[in-house]
Amino acid sequence: MSDESGLWLLLAGPASATALYWALYRYYRNTDKSHAFERETTVEAKPITGSDHLVDTNNGTQETRIRGDNVREYRRRVTRNSG
Repeated sequence: MSDESGLWLLLAGPASATALYWALYRYYRNTDKSHAFERETTVEAKPITGSDHLVDTNNGTQETRIRGDNVREYRRRVTRNSG
């Protein structure tokens, strides 16, 4: 093998790695397909509807668990669909 062909082979490795990195970067980042969301997207603001209802308060609680939890009832928590 001559020195020139060996040098070509040594240069092909970093060049192909750089090309692969750039191609993957462009593919996953979509830098050529991005758009400006603020300028190209229209969002219409509407008045807020609904209401808030105070259900219960929990100030200064000493309980370490939530009433009605099902942490230890594995069969009731996990259901499997047959079929």
